[in-house]
Amino acid sequence: MILAKIATALLSPLGSSLLLGLIGLILGLAGRRRLAWLSGTLAIAWLWFWSVPAVSIWLAGQISAPFPPQAPGQLPRTEAMVILGGGITPPDSEHLQPDLNQATDRVWYGAQLYHAGRAPLIILSGGRNPQLHTISEAAAMQQLLLDLGVPASAILLEERSRNTQQNAQFSTELLRQRGIQTVLLVTSAFHMTRALAHFQHAGLHPIPAATDYKLPYKGGWRHWIPDTDDLDDNAKMLKELIGQWVGTGIQWRRVPPS
Repeated sequence: MILAKIATALLSPLGSSLLLGLIGLILGLAGRRRLAWLSGTLAIAWLWFWSVPAVSIWLAGQISAPFPPQAPGQLPRTEAMVILGGGITPPDSEHLQPDLNQATDRVWYGAQLYHAGRAPLIILSGGRNPQLHTISEAAAMQQLLLDLGVPASAILLEERSRNTQQNAQFSTELLRQRGIQTVLLVTSAFHMTRALAHFQHAGLHPIPAATDYKLPYKGGWRHWIPDTDDLDDNAKMLKELIGQWVGTGIQWRRVPPS
């Protein structure tokens, strides 16, 4: 897992730009000034490319295209839904409340689906780093669901997983104990293709319930001004593409089963 995280960091826009810059510095010290200038220029251009909103909006649209937004009532009724972690950072010893991030839409949409009668059981999938957090991400998501009016009796926690593959593995174990095979799978639209593949591989029939779409918030020339939020979004989406191409061997343009 550590090697995978290091590889992901180096392949990220920021990591690869820093690597190109470091190579340029080494080349400059070695007297290869032309190659050093080339490497430095590539580093700046690469970082700029992945930092502009235009690229972020386009890439998000391409990845999310197979999963158009659906109102809760448009989705079929199932026996259960699974909400994947990634939207909430659990509290630590110095903070009492979880930290909500952009992907918290997953929990909010799950609550909407529950109140619309789409599934009577919600499995919250997300573990914790015991060195950092006092509770699991699943338990942190449960706090928000309770505040959104979902009763505790409708919530089941899966608190062992640390990645998408484990989300599928451990959630499937809980579902099989209850004889459930078809579920609504709630996660971010850009993450859905990889999540579906893992849950299908685990032997379930997941129905995509995508949320957390990236919406344009700038226009015109501002689409080409670098922004740290867009750099972060692009890093996440690039990670998804790498995970789909390398980790699962599937194509991100594949249309999911209905």
